[in-house]
Amino acid sequence: MGSENPFEKSILRTLEKPDGGEFGKYYSLPALDDPRIDRLPISIKVLLESAIRNCDEFQVKCEDVEKIIDWENTSSKQVEIPFMPARVLLQDFTGVPALVDLACMRDAVKNLGGDPEKINPMVPVDLVIDHSVQADVVRSENAVQANMELEFERNKERFGFLKWGAIAFHNMLVLPPGGGIVNLEHLGRVVFNTNGILYPDSIIGTDSHTTMIDGLGVAGWGVGGIEAEAAMLGQPMSMLLPGVVGFRLLGELREGVTATDLVLTVTQMLRKHGVVGKFVEFYGEGMRKLSLADRTTIANMSPEYGATMGFFPVDHVTLQYLKLTGRSDETVSMIESYLRANNMFVDYDEPPAEKVFSSYLELDLKDVEPSVSGPKRPHDRVLLKEMKADWRACLNNKVGFKGFAIPVEAQSKFAELTFNGTREKLRHGDVVIAAITSCTNTSNPSVMLGAALLAKKACELGLEVKPWIKTSLAPGSGVVTKYLTKSGLQKYLDQLGFYTVGYGCTTCIGNSGDLHEAVASAITDNDIVAAAVLSGNRNFEGRVHPLTRANYLASPPLVVAYALAGTVDIDLETEPLGRRKDGRSVFLKDIWPTNDEIAKAVQLNVLPDMFRATYDAITEGNPLWNGLLVPSGTLYAWDPASTYILKPPFFENMTMTPPGPRSVKDAYCLLYFGDSITTDHISPSGSIHKDSPAAKYLVEHGVDRRDFNSYGSRRGNYEVMVRGTFANVRIVNKLLEGEVGPRTIHIPSGEKMHVFDAAMRYKNEGQDTIVLAGSEYGVGSSRDGAAKGPMLVGVQAVIAKSFEQIHRSNLVGMGIIPLCFKPGEDAETLRLNGHERYTIDLPNKVSELKPRQDVKVVTDNGKSFACTLRFDTEVELAYFDHGGILQYVIRTLVEDKHRK
Repeated sequence: MGSENPFEKSILRTLEKPDGGEFGKYYSLPALDDPRIDRLPISIKVLLESAIRNCDEFQVKCEDVEKIIDWENTSSKQVEIPFMPARVLLQDFTGVPALVDLACMRDAVKNLGGDPEKINPMVPVDLVIDHSVQADVVRSENAVQANMELEFERNKERFGFLKWGAIAFHNMLVLPPGGGIVNLEHLGRVVFNTNGILYPDSIIGTDSHTTMIDGLGVAGWGVGGIEAEAAMLGQPMSMLLPGVVGFRLLGELREGVTATDLVLTVTQMLRKHGVVGKFVEFYGEGMRKLSLADRTTIANMSPEYGATMGFFPVDHVTLQYLKLTGRSDETVSMIESYLRANNMFVDYDEPPAEKVFSSYLELDLKDVEPSVSGPKRPHDRVLLKEMKADWRACLNNKVGFKGFAIPVEAQSKFAELTFNGTREKLRHGDVVIAAITSCTNTSNPSVMLGAALLAKKACELGLEVKPWIKTSLAPGSGVVTKYLTKSGLQKYLDQLGFYTVGYGCTTCIGNSGDLHEAVASAITDNDIVAAAVLSGNRNFEGRVHPLTRANYLASPPLVVAYALAGTVDIDLETEPLGRRKDGRSVFLKDIWPTNDEIAKAVQLNVLPDMFRATYDAITEGNPLWNGLLVPSGTLYAWDPASTYILKPPFFENMTMTPPGPRSVKDAYCLLYFGDSITTDHISPSGSIHKDSPAAKYLVEHGVDRRDFNSYGSRRGNYEVMVRGTFANVRIVNKLLEGEVGPRTIHIPSGEKMHVFDAAMRYKNEGQDTIVLAGSEYGVGSSRDGAAKGPMLVGVQAVIAKSFEQIHRSNLVGMGIIPLCFKPGEDAETLRLNGHERYTIDLPNKVSELKPRQDVKVVTDNGKSFACTLRFDTEVELAYFDHGGILQYVIRTLVEDKHRK
């Protein structure tokens, strides 16, 4: 049983206010008088402070504190530590299944004789309903209200469920739809003051955009909903003490270079360096003039470069931002005083403290050049000046991340279409979607006002966007609308078709809606490689739109520029965007705003009162939200007929006895993948295809096709989620030998069928299944459905070259065995074709297993090879013993009274 905190008497200090009085008490790291602490990266100090403050010699022990203090020696040795974040962030798409699980866990605890009220958040939980916006529903001045009304019409049941959760669970704040990036601008505390104890804000979130908060000096990263649920319930996160890459920034960005160009450069550098499972901490003189919005843009791309987080320590820039966004002078003073007292504040007027990092990178900001990224991955950066040549190469290259294999004779062909009575031509590379989207770029005033200034100059010169290009603007914050309106620039974006459609996830997550029928037909009938250009984070195949095979990430000003050009097959430095009314050519340089123009627009139009007013309005809620009537009660009243919220079978027939480890016997390969299979491939969040098993289910339950909504919005219904597993229309399964789409081969019969149908057939026949994969399995969004879905269809193990960290954790949480091929080996080198049957023998006692031990895999045709068992910690083995992390938590809460 836990004891009193052993550090309380020795290092608990009082933090005094500059003008007298006290802010509160805090655990002083300098008071430990250990020189090793001075050399620690600040991101590691956050872990250290948490361990000290939560030390009870039960869940967190003194030896854990020592491991972190000795980080310089222990970080390379796969040392396990517990981490208890200050709070948990849920986003509605991921928050709904998390809340479903919590409601379901209450039922399970009651069935096992426990108190269901014990299933309650132990740390603050911020649930932000960042509703999905169908970006093309109404592209006009009243788009925001029309979209909001449509969202409530479609998602009333889901929103009602979330509102019930806000009432049923204590310590949970639910923010209504329409708020945008509330976490950064409003919820980020930087330093907490709870019951008179001060400590750093830290966060884990069920959305991969959680890492944006690292730009504010708050340590945070994305986890699966499963792991977040355990943290909410007071379970410390078990994690490996990470290495930290020190990334030194020098100089200043050149004229005409945007934050997006910088982030694409940083992403490429870090992906090449290799940072999976590591922290990245930025430092150096280049930080002095790097705005906080630019920092958050870099931090938000952490999942794309593979790091757990990209951390920017608090400095004067952070404090200025806190004041700008409406934090009080008292709060800012408390934050600065606390961080200075604990040597966690960066002051560029003082000699830099000597820090030790695991490895080092350096970038002079003046070397960054305008860039885009694509056509299929965020880390495939292309210099803007090389874009046309790169595009032509992609047409020629074999099908892959940088290729479409279009025959030379077909590259110049075009498709004819009639649009609004006019005959038009559509060619390879023509832009059909141009979207200013994603919560980072659209929370960055410099790129947003830059895009608006570019639009103004384009309009004044008479340039127009072709009418069939789907244009939209989805600001990350309501504040953006305020400063675009105040500046008088919103009207120019409107004139080009970039109307504000809402403040949530749009094109970046597949919510651009259908293309015009004539455009869609021209693409499909003529095999046109159409393009989308968006200011988002992700451009994986099938994510943006089923009909845009080429998807490029670009800064908001470049999104507008490519919309004006109408094609990505253009050299924007030497070829004109269009022509003036008098016939003269207009080039990008003619309309690109200067840094001074942008800086002046920001200074004049981005004001603190805008942030205060925006978040006061959010707190009050909107009439649609306030009018939702929901039942109260500890237990949720499940409706078995619901197509949005359905009780999952995770805890059916659960007993207090853990089931123990389970071997895999004569399993069939359900799917055989190559590299970079994303969570979007595994568990799509976009539109539900009319011929999919999920569509069939919805039709059978009386849902009209126009009301299908998206996979993301129906993630609270496990029947839809399981049918959407591996349902991405661009997925490539090697069992099909080149065929693209969500199908596989049922090995015993040789029949081709939907993955879900094959999985159910195996399951009904009592056959285990596995998945074979290449490197980076599970990259992308931290989506728990990508682990829950495979578990529900019967996948027992995934054998891959490497895993994305969060997804591996999610697989563990759902009881799926993650295995890694040995270095230098994979399915191809071992000459596996996926038609074999696989046996993975494990002992029937968890005590006989060790983290990351070798296990043998044997096939029915006589092959045998060793793999690394990717249960990385003893705690993860305990989860496996219980059948999953949630089962472990339930049994712990019911059985161990002293933990309650």
